[in-house]
Amino acid sequence: MKPSEVRELTDADIHARIGELEEERFRLKFRAATETLEDPLRLRFIRRDIARLHTILRERELAAGAPRRGRKNAAAARRAAAAGNATTSSAQPTAKQPTAKQPTAKRGGSTTGAKKRAGAR
Repeated sequence: MKPSEVRELTDADIHARIGELEEERFRLKFRAATETLEDPLRLRFIRRDIARLHTILRERELAAGAPRRGRKNAAAARRAAAAGNATTSSAQPTAKQPTAKQPTAKRGGSTTGAKKRAGAR
């Protein structure tokens, strides 16, 4: 489905089409796990069509003046909300306890693996 075709649809039609494609994708993935598909690339086309439909919907949201979504903006909104709540709240904020850093595994491997391999010989 071309983007120009999608832009001609209403939001309700796009949501309905997304539902149809997701259902078809689910059925195809299930069949792919149990048998070989006649057209395995159909899964790729369906996934891309779903993404294309979501993109057009998001473009419409942005054109209508919807706020941007994303990690940075969401984090900033949470901080602003927390700052607003902290100033209006009468309770004292609790101090954040420092967390101990967990040691990370080194790439050299562990000695237990070497012992297991030596015992298996």
